[in-house]
Amino acid sequence: MDDYRVIADELAADIAAGRLRPGDRLLPLRRFARNRRIAGSTAARVYRELSRRGLTVGEVGRGTFVRTAAPAAEPALAEPGGARVDLEMNFPVLPHHPALLAKSLEHLVRPDALAAALRPVGAAGTAVARRTAAAHLARADWAPDPGQLLFAGNGRQAVAAAVAALVPAGERLGVEALTYPVVKGIATRLGVTLVPLAMDEHGLTPEALRAAAPLRAVYVQPALHNPLGTTMPGPRRAELAAVLRELGIHVIEDAIYGFLRNDLPPLAALAPERTVVVDSLSKRLAPGLSLGFLTVPTGTTQDFATALRSGTWAASRFALDAATRWMADGTAAAIEEEKRSDAAARQRIVAERLAGFRVRADPRAYHCWWELPDPWRADTFVAAAARRGIAVTPSGAFAVGPGHAPGAVRLALASPSVDTLAGALDVLAGLARGMPEDSAPE
Repeated sequence: MDDYRVIADELAADIAAGRLRPGDRLLPLRRFARNRRIAGSTAARVYRELSRRGLTVGEVGRGTFVRTAAPAAEPALAEPGGARVDLEMNFPVLPHHPALLAKSLEHLVRPDALAAALRPVGAAGTAVARRTAAAHLARADWAPDPGQLLFAGNGRQAVAAAVAALVPAGERLGVEALTYPVVKGIATRLGVTLVPLAMDEHGLTPEALRAAAPLRAVYVQPALHNPLGTTMPGPRRAELAAVLRELGIHVIEDAIYGFLRNDLPPLAALAPERTVVVDSLSKRLAPGLSLGFLTVPTGTTQDFATALRSGTWAASRFALDAATRWMADGTAAAIEEEKRSDAAARQRIVAERLAGFRVRADPRAYHCWWELPDPWRADTFVAAAARRGIAVTPSGAFAVGPGHAPGAVRLALASPSVDTLAGALDVLAGLARGMPEDSAPE
């Protein structure tokens, strides 16, 4: 057995026996290596192995600690939790929206219409669906070409198909250093290597893209980044588009939350020949009956259609026809407009209830990034919040690289009622103002 695994087994036994307790800080790497008389690289492998087993968690500038809560099941953020207040999953469905959606479906349940909706359909959908979707997805000065639109079952399947079409197994996909957790699971299943790319306050940096080359593609979230909630400004988008052209790299642009910032065009408006725009109705309308969209570069439709078919990720005809109806009769547009107002209102509640803390977010996002005050760490805070019936997501769920995750949590704002959200934020604010030991169970 490798030396590093022997040492990791010893530390794991100490944790199991209680000699190392939840919340205990491990020695800094150099000191650990010196005490054990092992190489620094071996010490690093020991700490990585403990993290892989879910026994420890690391945070930037704070060190490595024995976990105080069990790691989240993979894939992260895949299923609703059982907490009384869910600030982990974003399900933006306002109370009267089901009635609006049901009214539009009255035509679809007629026998003749339903007969058509029960037939199979290809990845390209129907001509009517493509024209309707292209008009609905347009924003700012950009509109997709109906001939370049394809349909998936949902946004996750659209992302999976885009990765499968662009990145062969064993090749490298660049992603922001903090990214949508489902992308990590998709990459694992497809045998794709993720390469974390540095970010600053404006998002992915062009220099990071150059430094990481060669890449087969890059996945980015320019609008209302998940988890940071920030939006890439126009000048940075232009720089990024120029570098994509320079390096000959395709970009998968996740625009799932882009409808909340419909004043900004996607990267496809700047580099259409390099950009695949992925979108869906999960956040726009509802997750229970969704539809995914791929707007692909000219001349590549067949490649992406093949990926959709091979992964069985294409949309069903019923979902396609239902979504087409909602987009055509104005129901989707009306619901999206209400959600833009709702998201802005919830961000105002965050600004009020978490005043004085370091919170990052676009004021129109349905989530925010909370940089926790010392001495709180992400896993201890998540565990303390859970004991109060509130589910939040630790930074580690979004971290891609092998380094430490920041001491932060993401708050998803869409699922609870406004009053419940305000009350939960008051509880979390009070928790953050205290000390971790004050929150531990007796």
